[in-house]
Amino acid sequence: MTHHYSFSLLVLSAFLISFTCSAQEEHEKKYTLFNPVPKSMMREMETDRPDVTESPYTVDAGHIQYETDAVRITREESDLTKTKTLLINQGNIKIGITGSTAVQIGFQSYGIQKETEKSSGDISKTHGFGDITLRIKQNITGNDKGNFVMAVLPYAKIPSSQYDDESRFEYGLIVPMLYKFAGDWNLGFQVEVDRLKDQDLPEMHTELLQTLTISHPLTKNLDGIAETYYTYDFKAHEFSNYINAALQMEVMKNFKIDAGLNYGLQHHSEKHYFIGFSYLH
Repeated sequence: MTHHYSFSLLVLSAFLISFTCSAQEEHEKKYTLFNPVPKSMMREMETDRPDVTESPYTVDAGHIQYETDAVRITREESDLTKTKTLLINQGNIKIGITGSTAVQIGFQSYGIQKETEKSSGDISKTHGFGDITLRIKQNITGNDKGNFVMAVLPYAKIPSSQYDDESRFEYGLIVPMLYKFAGDWNLGFQVEVDRLKDQDLPEMHTELLQTLTISHPLTKNLDGIAETYYTYDFKAHEFSNYINAALQMEVMKNFKIDAGLNYGLQHHSEKHYFIGFSYLH
């Protein structure tokens, strides 16, 4: 119980820090949500997808970026059930508030979930609108210059799902970082602590996630991304390891498409397959 309250305090503190930094930026920067950065002065578009590691960059003040899994297929297996989920348009709207602060609204437009009970073979199918996730990204350093970039990203998931009857309120804190090397090599890493629902029970557990990703242009407009990450469930004392790969292509300025997979190595780990795109306005 002490661990739970400590984690809650950590996330609450991150939210307060984000809002405080945002207020400070209002006085330090002349560009805001209502006074947008001129297009000629905008930074190059950076995306939170397609890898698990989030980007530590924020969207320019007064601009909107839309990122989505156009299609995502997820397979998951526990001791009791097998679950297959198809998500259509799992979107994320990112709105630049100041030079270093952005808010994000994530949503799942439509999902279809098929769950099979291992013991009986019974199959249940549900579908409909999914969960909504609210996030605040506060860049700490490197947003405009330098080789090291870091941000904090607290979030909360609102259980609005029509296809997942077991959806619950979840929250966490994400700390993404990036180091830029010579030759257009980028090394990303992330530490994340989440408060999540147990898979087969209504109880909650705390989970740690750490990532390591490397990206490099393969051609002028095509980037290759390789990633590994693990999660650790403090309640079940269980590790899950993943290897990920993705391609991201810039079709035109401020519009990119991508495709890839997140593959869990353990039997119980999730397997994800997806295609998506990102657009900055």
